[in-house]
Amino acid sequence: MKLTLTQFVSLDGVVQSPGGPQEDTDGGFTRGGWVVPYADEAMGRLVTDWFAAADAFLLGRRTYDIFAAHWPLISDPDDLVATRLNGRPKYVASRTLRTPAWQGSSVLSGDVVAQVAELKESEGRELQVHGSGELAQTLLGEGLVDEVRLLVFPVVLGSGRRLFPEGARPGAMRLLGTDSTPTGIVVQVYEPAGELGFGSFELS
Repeated sequence: MKLTLTQFVSLDGVVQSPGGPQEDTDGGFTRGGWVVPYADEAMGRLVTDWFAAADAFLLGRRTYDIFAAHWPLISDPDDLVATRLNGRPKYVASRTLRTPAWQGSSVLSGDVVAQVAELKESEGRELQVHGSGELAQTLLGEGLVDEVRLLVFPVVLGSGRRLFPEGARPGAMRLLGTDSTPTGIVVQVYEPAGELGFGSFELS
């Protein structure tokens, strides 16, 4: 399976607590819920199209808990996001979760990197990661992500956890596509493109 990573990100690179004030307050973060004023039908269609290709999900513990509190309650067969999340396997990277209640969930503990690499060898289309900022950083650092889907929101937060922190693994990305929504969300889809290239504009 191809491992895809979907992230809501601010203009200054923050991915923390996009969906609500109490979603993730680590470090005293108080600006949660910053995607809500910009969420529109166009954004919903884009995300739904991505969910349609999911054969399994890989989530960090915090994102898993948020999803598990909501999506099992949605039984509408026409809600594609709900049917995919409720009906496809879900793998949770956690050292503390033991018996997940959400049907179809399994816990990855121990060497998560090795287990994810093994999952990628399974038959299927996409193993999707949504949110899960700390897990996303690990996967990017280990070179396990095959496609990065960024929904860039027109906000500057000034603080918070960033997708690519200081010391992130260097590398080039190849742009696969772009889109935008009427509310100003810019969608950027990338795939890894190997080592960084360098040059100079200095005249010889």
